[in-house]
Amino acid sequence: MTTLSERISQSAFDGARLRVVLLLDLYDGAQNQFLEVYEHMRRRVSSVPGHIRDELCQSIENPSQWLITSEWESATPFLAWLNSEEHVATVQPLHGCVRDTRSLRFSVLRETGRDSAPGTDPAPVPTASAPRRGDGVVRHALTFTVKPGSEAAVAKLLAGYASPPARVDDKTRLRRTSLFMHGNRVVRAVEVEGDLLAALRHVARQPGVRALEEALNPYLEQDRDLGDPGSARMFFTRAALPAVHHVAAGGPEPQDTGRYALFYPAKDGCGTALARLLARQDEAAVDDPASPVTASTVFQRDDVVVRMVDVRGPLDARPALALGVEGSHKAAVLARLLDSAKDGVPTTEDELTRFLWRSEMRLITDRLAPAQA
Repeated sequence: MTTLSERISQSAFDGARLRVVLLLDLYDGAQNQFLEVYEHMRRRVSSVPGHIRDELCQSIENPSQWLITSEWESATPFLAWLNSEEHVATVQPLHGCVRDTRSLRFSVLRETGRDSAPGTDPAPVPTASAPRRGDGVVRHALTFTVKPGSEAAVAKLLAGYASPPARVDDKTRLRRTSLFMHGNRVVRAVEVEGDLLAALRHVARQPGVRALEEALNPYLEQDRDLGDPGSARMFFTRAALPAVHHVAAGGPEPQDTGRYALFYPAKDGCGTALARLLARQDEAAVDDPASPVTASTVFQRDDVVVRMVDVRGPLDARPALALGVEGSHKAAVLARLLDSAKDGVPTTEDELTRFLWRSEMRLITDRLAPAQA
């Protein structure tokens, strides 16, 4: 019998096969254009490492509604493809024929009815070992860099904008927004109850948020034109910083919990391995009754890795202990994944502690919506 994990968690690192479901609503008369775009996408994706197969379906009730499902060896190669510049260029033509899209990703937990020779068991496939316990919250982040020297002005803008209404609709609600900076890098982490895409669209429509985004434009290292849907879409696609792992202890959140974030400069090609290491450490920390860590979310895109933790009480002079990475062996493992060109690599426990202090991001604002909002 499959049992439910006790802790609240989500993860891209369970090693199970991944099923991706893309729901599309086409513009009227755009079906031929869409089929041409799909064929181009299908041929390109078929050569991506980790991809297994695709399937294209059309609704029998509304011919404008289509469904693309794809299967991947695991979430890791899919996310690497999703976050690549090649993916951005491959799907760009899709926007000219699709009115609306929604993407869903699922780990394969069980599979039945596979073809096999008579009298033999179905061939084993990688599946999730057990279902995870959720909390109804979707976590996502955006990250971008600003021009060096503009950090103070940007922090002032980010701290002073008016919060959008928390209620999106009957099913969706903004729960929390946390903004951090590390040098000239900005990270905006959001928690949503319900539909993430609906919440992001809701936020983008708010006058206060639109004014903030326009005010940020002169300071961004990557130019964008929010009046051009293509330019805005490209910016936010490149800024996406997915949550690849989340873990939290069950029960109500302690009243004295503080939120912190740390930025880890990964070596080229080591971002996924670093995120996986931090995920394992955070699971151990949450399971340890003596640990002050109550929850952790690891965000990763390529070699950008951000770890956001909720900790009971203030971080003391030993943040390595507080964050569950104390010990010379753990310091050595971490050192092999960090980019020494960006920061001094810790090789001892004391150096690891100093590194964690340097990697801590500055909290600009942390806004928790009222429970009744």
